[in-house]
Amino acid sequence: MNLFPELKKKYTKDSLSAREAQRMAEFIAFGPVIFQTARIMAKWGILDMLRNSDSGMTIAEVAEKASISVYAAKCLLEASLCIGIVLVNDNTDRFTLSKTGWFLINDPATKVNIDFNHDVNYLGWFNLEESLQQGKPIGLKTLGDWPTVYEGLSSLPKHIQDSWFGFDHFYSDNSFDTALKIVFADKPRTLLDVGGNTGRWALRCVEHDKDVNVTILDLPQQIGMMKENIKGHTGAERIEGLGVNLLDENSPLPTDKKFEAIWMSQFLDCFSEEQIVGILRRASKMMDNDSRLYIMETLWDRQKYEPAALCLTLTSLYFTAIANGNSKMYHSEDMERLIENAGLEIETIHDFIGQGHSIIVCKLK
Repeated sequence: MNLFPELKKKYTKDSLSAREAQRMAEFIAFGPVIFQTARIMAKWGILDMLRNSDSGMTIAEVAEKASISVYAAKCLLEASLCIGIVLVNDNTDRFTLSKTGWFLINDPATKVNIDFNHDVNYLGWFNLEESLQQGKPIGLKTLGDWPTVYEGLSSLPKHIQDSWFGFDHFYSDNSFDTALKIVFADKPRTLLDVGGNTGRWALRCVEHDKDVNVTILDLPQQIGMMKENIKGHTGAERIEGLGVNLLDENSPLPTDKKFEAIWMSQFLDCFSEEQIVGILRRASKMMDNDSRLYIMETLWDRQKYEPAALCLTLTSLYFTAIANGNSKMYHSEDMERLIENAGLEIETIHDFIGQGHSIIVCKLK
């Protein structure tokens, strides 16, 4: 298994002492309540209070300012102390924010991940074991009755929908500026956005280049949301939508038209290996020798920093329990194999884009 340098250093050698390993084991055992304690400390503003205090705060001061009981403040602060998100002055009993606590309230990725895991995934994780055994998203029943989460996105309660799209858009949006330079280096006039979701990438494309026309291909429900989202935006008249279930081999595709660029962003991770090969083969029928297929994915083994790989491999289990039961965040070797099996050839790979994306540029063999 090939890993980028920091991951290789972290994942190929056990560097913890026995005591550190024991603590990590207990951290895992109490993982659910550790998560909720940290989330509540951030949501109730207690971490912000500690950050903004000049010399820290006592339990009584936290209780008063947060409008909670002394009991609640004591439970939260003592747990937070052992978790490692606050510190205490042994002489004054005043609590302050630790470095980890600082990241909980200041790192945008961490904040997005907390909302996503609490609102979208938390209840469904209980069914992870069944989901792994059956290859079905058993945990999805905590959100609604759909085959996959994608059919239900437009029907989710607003706060859950906000957390899902907040997670999805955070990672993609931070990559768009660099991605536009890569995709439009050859000045394509026609672009197919496969899995275009709410049309955010398409809007960026028509804003970036006044001559490009974009076709968004997605589920019918998503096309409806997209059309509402792009209304009134500059260039929206150069965006059209096609509602298609790509897993249905009988769904019509514009195979009579060749696109100069085909874009798949955070899309293929929503499908199994077999499904990916089928999707790529269908996409290849809309390409000619001058076309390029751009696959933007967060490949977990090609991350510059280890925390990103941690987030991605755990996100794979969201796909297992909630999203569809059979997809994941892929290792680059797996993705490369699937691309080749679909009859395509990798021209180049761009790494370290935005929040850890890679763009794989493919052409016909």
